[in-house]
Amino acid sequence: MNLVGKHIVVTGGGTGVGAETAQTLADAGASVTIMGRSEAPLQVQNLPYQLCDVTDAHAVAEAFDAARTDHGPINVVVANAGAADSVPFSKMTPDQMQNMLSVNLIGVSNVWQAALHDMKAAGSGRLIAIASTAGLKGYPYVSAYCAAKHGVVGLTRALSLELASNGITVNAICPGFIETPMLDRSVANIVEKTGMSEKKARTSLYASNPQKRLIQTDEVAGTALWLCSDAARSVNGHALSLSGGEI
Repeated sequence: MNLVGKHIVVTGGGTGVGAETAQTLADAGASVTIMGRSEAPLQVQNLPYQLCDVTDAHAVAEAFDAARTDHGPINVVVANAGAADSVPFSKMTPDQMQNMLSVNLIGVSNVWQAALHDMKAAGSGRLIAIASTAGLKGYPYVSAYCAAKHGVVGLTRALSLELASNGITVNAICPGFIETPMLDRSVANIVEKTGMSEKKARTSLYASNPQKRLIQTDEVAGTALWLCSDAARSVNGHALSLSGGEI
């Protein structure tokens, strides 16, 4: 899958899925710009980067303009930046709900809009969101996260129809629990709140996966690579589940 000549932006590109995806796409020949809020993890990836908080539309526009100036029009955006907070709905504050919507849903909208002019001008493009199985089903204690990821799937399905005639495809990748630093924080939170052992807490997260394992970052990166390729040019409006058959 040759991506030579393509300029791809990956948000949340400093760690975990974002870092793996960015490197996979770069290895396929793409010019990749990674974006994130913290400079230190971006610096170690050995890829061009821009500092950017995806919840700030003005900052997103500036970061995309800088990336465009350095590496040309943007052909693909992988909207990966996200966060997950766990709290019972009865105790959730309006700010907690807003924060989850801002980074996980509004952030996707902001970065997709920032590249849309380039793609329309080219008559082709790929908009990809790293969503979650939480966009396809519910999970307890993460209601705000589920609401945001369901929103991403809805946005994906709507835009796939709106932009199809422009040669742009829009898809969401929906992994189950992925072995990343964010999952480590979730495990630590379960241990703290329940007294469960770390091993049991980790096992509980993938108990519903028929393969009884965590999803790996290279699986998500490989799916993104395929969606960027010509082989996936008719794949549009899908929420692709990477969950071992859970959903």
